[in-house]
Amino acid sequence: MRQRLSDALYGLGWATVKRLPEPAAMALGRRIADTAWRRRGPAVRRLEANYARVVPDASPARLRALSRAGMRSYLRYWIESFRLPVWDEARIRNCFHVADFHLVKETLAQGRGVVLALPHSGNWDVAGAWLVTELRIPLTTVAERLKPETLYDRFVAYREGLGMEVVPHTGGSAFGILSRRLRKGGVVALVADRDLSASGVEVTFFGEPTRMPAGPALLAQQTGAALFPVELWYDETTVIKGRVHPAVEPPAEGTRAEKTAAMTQQLADSFAAGIARHPHDWHMLQRLWLSDLEPRPGEPGAAPPKERAA
Repeated sequence: MRQRLSDALYGLGWATVKRLPEPAAMALGRRIADTAWRRRGPAVRRLEANYARVVPDASPARLRALSRAGMRSYLRYWIESFRLPVWDEARIRNCFHVADFHLVKETLAQGRGVVLALPHSGNWDVAGAWLVTELRIPLTTVAERLKPETLYDRFVAYREGLGMEVVPHTGGSAFGILSRRLRKGGVVALVADRDLSASGVEVTFFGEPTRMPAGPALLAQQTGAALFPVELWYDETTVIKGRVHPAVEPPAEGTRAEKTAAMTQQLADSFAAGIARHPHDWHMLQRLWLSDLEPRPGEPGAAPPKERAA
């Protein structure tokens, strides 16, 4: 029932919000955000707890203000995403400004693939639509399989409608597809601050251990693509801001695992610096740090496996 309700609510958002005048849609998003913030449900409490790691000296009042701003930023993301399919090309071109994008263009001009790695900040869907419009080439990304399946299908159709190629996170073929696109000089964009697999790399993030996906670093090593950390944030204008940071290079020495660990830590450090500059635009409403997660099977503190019935 909860899954069907989620699908229905997202469908209502896509059907209704995109038809509202933009000021009315944004005002609606702020009202929804403020209502959720005042109710102080699990997602808001988790967001606040995550911000406590980002701004460790913040007072309780400061954390409450951050979580309110964070919920407003998060709902701005959704309102923009619901409206994005009806934006014309001029609106997409003018909705995003990114510094140092020449790093991407110069790499592609050399025939080399590009991996863009970014955290859950700002609006990565708008940035992706802008990139497709700007470069006139497809953008390949990975999507987490959502439940119900109809909701996942909505997200895939939505992103494909923006000119993106969407590969499911599960199924085992994602890495091979992404590698082929990169070897042909394509662009792959990956939201990479939260590990959704069992093979994440342990990194230090705001002074505590967590895991982040190994995929960006492995793809760069295997295909020779350039790996660029990307920072996204909002300001008081309607134009989303971004910056492409210098490429993360594989270390000259070490095993593949050691190189992957070092590159992923560099990504984590870049993400942390950007999030610290714009903490309320980081939309992490889930548990992230290892101390907040349930231990995995075989790890210290994990529950023993249940015996199978005879």
